[in-house]
Amino acid sequence: MSTSPHANTPEPVTLPTDEKLVLKVIPMPRDVNANGDIFGGWVMAQVDLAGAVIASPYAGGRMATVAVNEFIFKQPVRVGDILSFYGKLVRIGRTSITVKIEVYAERFRDQGKYTKVTEASLTYVAIDEQGKPRVVPKTNQ
Repeated sequence: MSTSPHANTPEPVTLPTDEKLVLKVIPMPRDVNANGDIFGGWVMAQVDLAGAVIASPYAGGRMATVAVNEFIFKQPVRVGDILSFYGKLVRIGRTSITVKIEVYAERFRDQGKYTKVTEASLTYVAIDEQGKPRVVPKTNQ
């Protein structure tokens, strides 16, 4: 039995309909790790950007990532994959906004079929000009 993550290709999945497409990006050779897959930190940075797209309209101004509540890498990401980042609002607190992001890869040589590669939950906090937490405006909720 092979332990290579590339040996078993997962079944294609259907893209979510209850989430918003917030980002599409293609990783390049400069983004690979020592194993030849896309570096997990690069994927995390893209997820943070996608999460910010969801949280931003509710924050009513500056915000900062305060927590990565969950981050699961399900499949490796490869150079040339077309990544689609879907997100949705999970919760609005007094000063915070929690979002869910799911990442799907459309393999370069197998376009039209998607594989879920990552899912994450992140929390952002609304901040003032001094970087201190502030209340999320009710008008944006």
